[in-house]
Amino acid sequence: MSDCIFCKNLPKVMENDLAYALYDIAPISKGHALIISKRHIEQVFDATAEETRAMRELVSAMRERLMKEHSPDGFNIWANCGKAAGQVVMHAHIHLIPRYAGQVIHIKDHLKGNIE
Repeated sequence: MSDCIFCKNLPKVMENDLAYALYDIAPISKGHALIISKRHIEQVFDATAEETRAMRELVSAMRERLMKEHSPDGFNIWANCGKAAGQVVMHAHIHLIPRYAGQVIHIKDHLKGNIE
């Protein structure tokens, strides 16, 4: 899709045959990453078993990278599926959000579409 930002040649941190990872341009926390299907599909529920496996592999690989780079105390993994759930970019992606002790994240900002 020519008008989809995730279908453009964005700066990738890592990739495999079916998915890629990059850092979020409006991070909720230091190291906030997105894992994105290479094929243009709207939601993670539309992914094939192979695409789901490829995205899951990158979630794990990015977690390892973020542990080395930032030493977070925990992680959130989430996918917004549909406009009612706060999805702004209608291309399947998973958020990997490092969490740090004492950090407060205002989920309502993300769900309002202010952060994607």
